Amino acid sequence: MILKISNTVVVFDLDDTLYNEIDFLKSAYKAIACKLEKDNWQFLYAHMLSIYRNKKDVFGFLSERYLVEKKCLLNEYREHVPKLKPFGHVIAFLKKIKQMGGKVAIITDGREKTQKNKLNSLGIDKYLDLLVVSETIGTEKPNENNYKIVESCYPNHDYIYIGDNYKKDFITPNIRKWTTIGIIDNGLNVHNNFFKFSSSEKHIPSYFINSYSEILLINN
Repeated sequence: MILKISNTVVVFDLDDTLYNEIDFLKSAYKAIACKLEKDNWQFLYAHMLSIYRNKKDVFGFLSERYLVEKKCLLNEYREHVPKLKPFGHVIAFLKKIKQMGGKVAIITDGREKTQKNKLNSLGIDKYLDLLVVSETIGTEKPNENNYKIVESCYPNHDYIYIGDNYKKDFITPNIRKWTTIGIIDNGLNVHNNFFKFSSSEKHIPSYFINSYSEILLINN
C-alpha cells in the first residue's frame, strides 16, 4: 500500500504492533526466575511459562512458594529493563518517516516507566516526536482524549494509526477519520481477538498488513 507522508503524523500502538509483547513477558519472567533461583533459574522459568500458558496465576504460585508478596513480584515484572527486538523493517520504516518530514507518535496503554523501558530497549525512542501513555494522562484507549492529544500537538495534519488490538485500537481513529491500519497477528500476539470483533465495522481498520515492508511512503 502507498501512504503520503507530507504533513502527516504516523501514530502507532506499541505492544504487538512494533514488537511481540510476549517477548516482554519472557524477559520479565527470566529476570524474576534468576532472582529467585540463581542456580536453577531455567527450571523455574520453564515452570512459570507453563503456568502462564495454562492461564493460571504465575505470581500467586511464586508468592506462595518463595514467600514474596505478589505486589513486589508485579513491580519487578513492570519495572525490569527488558531485552527486546522490534519487528522486521520497523526501524527502517521509522527512519523513512522522519527523513521524509513526517512525525512519529505512539499511543499506548500501560505504565509510563514500563512503556519507556520497552521503547529504550527497542531503540525506538529516538524517533519519537510524541508519546501518549494512559497512566500519564489518566485515560485509556479508546477514549478520544488519547487521540485528541495528537491532534492538538499537530493540528491541521493527516493522521495514520497502526495497531493490532481490535477491541480498542481502531474505534476512535475510525470515528475521527484517521487512516487506520491493522498489523496481522503473527501467531504470537497476546490479544488474539480479531474473530470477536470482525463483524463490527467500527472495530476494523481500513487496511491490513503483515509487515511494514508492505508500505511504500511517498511525499505527494
